[in-house]
Amino acid sequence: MRRRVTFSRNLTLSLSRTCRCFCKYCAFATHTAHLYSPQEVIDTLDGAARRQVKELLVLTGERPEVNPEVRERLREYGHEDFTGYVVWVCERALERGLLPHTNLGVLARRDLARLREVTASQGLMLESVAERLMQTVHAGSPTKHPARRLEMIRAAGELRIPFTSGILVGIGETEQERIESLEALAAVHAEHGHLQEVILQNFVPHQRYYGEEPAQIADAAARAYWRTGVADGRPQLPLPEWAQAGAGAGPINIEDMKRLISETRRLMPDVGIQIPPNLADWWGELVAAGATDLGGLSANGDHISPEHPFPSPHQVRKALQSDGYALTERLCVYASYIDPDWVAPAVMDTIKVKYWSFIPRRGSGRTDPPRPIRLDLLAGAIGKGRDGLALSADELTVLFSETRPEAIEEIRQAADELREELVGETVTFVVNRNINVSNVCVVGCAFCGFGQGKRSPDAYEHDEREFVARILEAVDYGATELCIQSGIHPDWTLEDYLGWLRLAKTTAGRAGVDIHLHAYSPMEIAHMCDISGLAPAEVFARLKDAGLGSTPGTAAEVLHDGVRERISPNKLPVARWVEIIEASHLAGLRSTATVMFGHIEEPWELAEHMRVVRELQERTGGITEFVPLSFIPFQTLLGRTHGVEEISRAENLKHTAVFRLALGRTIASLQASWVKMGLDAASESLRWGVNDLGGTLMEESISRLAGSYHGTRLDPDQLIAAAHAAGRPAAERTTLYEIRRRYPLKGEGDVPVAA
Repeated sequence: MRRRVTFSRNLTLSLSRTCRCFCKYCAFATHTAHLYSPQEVIDTLDGAARRQVKELLVLTGERPEVNPEVRERLREYGHEDFTGYVVWVCERALERGLLPHTNLGVLARRDLARLREVTASQGLMLESVAERLMQTVHAGSPTKHPARRLEMIRAAGELRIPFTSGILVGIGETEQERIESLEALAAVHAEHGHLQEVILQNFVPHQRYYGEEPAQIADAAARAYWRTGVADGRPQLPLPEWAQAGAGAGPINIEDMKRLISETRRLMPDVGIQIPPNLADWWGELVAAGATDLGGLSANGDHISPEHPFPSPHQVRKALQSDGYALTERLCVYASYIDPDWVAPAVMDTIKVKYWSFIPRRGSGRTDPPRPIRLDLLAGAIGKGRDGLALSADELTVLFSETRPEAIEEIRQAADELREELVGETVTFVVNRNINVSNVCVVGCAFCGFGQGKRSPDAYEHDEREFVARILEAVDYGATELCIQSGIHPDWTLEDYLGWLRLAKTTAGRAGVDIHLHAYSPMEIAHMCDISGLAPAEVFARLKDAGLGSTPGTAAEVLHDGVRERISPNKLPVARWVEIIEASHLAGLRSTATVMFGHIEEPWELAEHMRVVRELQERTGGITEFVPLSFIPFQTLLGRTHGVEEISRAENLKHTAVFRLALGRTIASLQASWVKMGLDAASESLRWGVNDLGGTLMEESISRLAGSYHGTRLDPDQLIAAAHAAGRPAAERTTLYEIRRRYPLKGEGDVPVAA
């Protein structure tokens, strides 16, 4: 299922509305002199930067310098031509961290090349390949001839410019001509691969704005809509006669748009499909039909259709979330084009400084490593990892950075051989239940979709009756473990935390079960220390007395303070996490250890995480298992506004194997999180060094609220089947890895009774 719908947070600068064309549908163009002054430009850019806009959309009429007054003003401003002025504007935008996207109409190849040096992307609507429209809607507009427009779109491809194009639907063309227009775009894209998205824009009749400024109308309409959620004043105008000419022409309906989405996907499967969400209320249905992008939800409205304001990102996000989609910001240049081959150095520098998290993971990461990555260390690192020897930071970095399929296969084989040596063929799992008592949290991590403010309508807190009911359900299910974790609740005292443990132990005991309590993350323990004034040793003593059996090694994320400052600045630092886990082990309480990867961390930062975990285990020996947790971005701040995408299955598996080699013989059990990666990938990971499939869970809120779509519960039969499908026997275990029941492969003997 497609989970992401993208948009760009932009602001529109209508630099000049003076235009040489006379398109009948256009309310934007004027044939009098119109040109923003340099000071007006600077004021607009400064305002955009204050509003945390990422994209500057520079919108203009065609060749405004054909107007003598505009030409004279350009000379006064120190520019020989209009393109030179746009270059100056883009340079000022880059200085303020704004990425320019220009849409200036048909340009010569020379002008495209000049703009390429200062723009992240460019655009030109093809509109239609129907030449007969030159006699109707495009009469008097020579640059609207399809051959002229296709020539420019092709030139942009030759210059390797990330490009946006599209078709305008409902201006008198037939349905067959719409398909032919998409086919023409597909043919150009097949030549150069530069079309990042295709816009399918339905025509909406506009009134004329004589003596008025569409930019001001658009800004006022947008501000009102974003403030109130009500978009009044949208004009309801009759369809012009020219829009109804031709067989099959006339008003556009949702079925027309759905067919075009389907055709676009067929012709250009790798290209984004944008539909404007302000020109019809059916955009939600078009997303379900396959549209992937909502364009720029411009902070100052739609200057082409000024009385049709865009909905705000908050309004769109809320609507999409109810349908199972996540709204995610993108840059005006799509992630797959953020590469020196496509983006000029000045623009790439801005992306690296301001928007580095949008750069896709490619090999060694998105920033420069502290030291050169030494590929010559790879073979030795694989061999040392296979033998269980400690790996250096440089060796771990090269393993995490590796992208070559043949090398990754060697890493996989080494990890799987080490797994077989340490734990054999048996795949283990635990029958457990998660209980997240409350999601109220004061920490505010950028990677979290779970935590809520106390006054949030989505906040919850179980009472004792609900808590007891969940425990009894777990007992009836046959669970041997309760995993209890919550947000950092501002009102809870140490006694509250102790009370949940006592209640869980008492409830299960009355049901005749001595259930294991695996509870409270190091962040929660540190909070207990802070609010009680007690040292970790004393807190653990009291928790143990209340029934605590072991400690989840969560809240680790990446044990590198630089990463933690970027994604969770209010969370406990690395040294405090280590102190808490060591105190757990000293108290006789075993723990797990985790890593959350696949977000903004770099290979060398993961190397540091593994060093910390391995050295901790060598000191205490208290870690029962290592649990890699791949980042779920969909409903998190990192995913919504930082461009972080879900890690690929292939990268997930590679990292899993490297984790096994990094641990060596220090931690025998490596777990796959089926909630994060899905059961299919978790089953595949059994070939990549994994020996444990985790727990049945019964409920799971943290990953689910971040947008995971892999479910919240698996029955033992499903976990057993996954192990058997991989050709491996299965066994139910306890939290501390005592075997309770074995499930051999068929033909290997009977199943022993439970321990």
